[in-house]
Amino acid sequence: MVIETDRLIIRDVALPDGEVFSDMAFDGSLNDIGFDKDCSSWMDDWIIEAQNLAREDNPRKDYLAYVIEAKRTGSPVGSVGCSFYADMGKVGVTYFIGADFRNNGYASEAIKAYVCYFLEHYDEKEIIATIREDNLPSWKAIERAGFSLTEKKMYKDINDANEEPYRFYSAQRN
Repeated sequence: MVIETDRLIIRDVALPDGEVFSDMAFDGSLNDIGFDKDCSSWMDDWIIEAQNLAREDNPRKDYLAYVIEAKRTGSPVGSVGCSFYADMGKVGVTYFIGADFRNNGYASEAIKAYVCYFLEHYDEKEIIATIREDNLPSWKAIERAGFSLTEKKMYKDINDANEEPYRFYSAQRN
């Protein structure tokens, strides 16, 4: 899969991306998504799994993860894709941007492009986003990408130890 925007290419993940993702995670800024300082020890396995899931191309099976690459440099700056929320029976957008690449609008640009692809490519009427209330940059990116706030409530996401205040968003097919 390849999606192009003015500044980005969204593409399938490849084994060499693992080193870049591990470097991004080293500062601890990706802990919320499960990429900790030690992720290099399992990154190749994660990439192989992501490649297999991408070949199956079923957003309701588990997750789909793709690389966000800056066109100008050809370097990965993060990831975008989706994950199935079994507890809600819905598919949610997933994304991260490495700390060195934040505050450039890459997240909202990639999210917007991926959501357009998602809603055209799959038989889904909606894609959601769940964002901790304290993650202001993330929910601002989601809002800039065109998502609408649907509710705020306590929620325990997969990597949370306890329930936390969350914001729930939705983007729907026109």
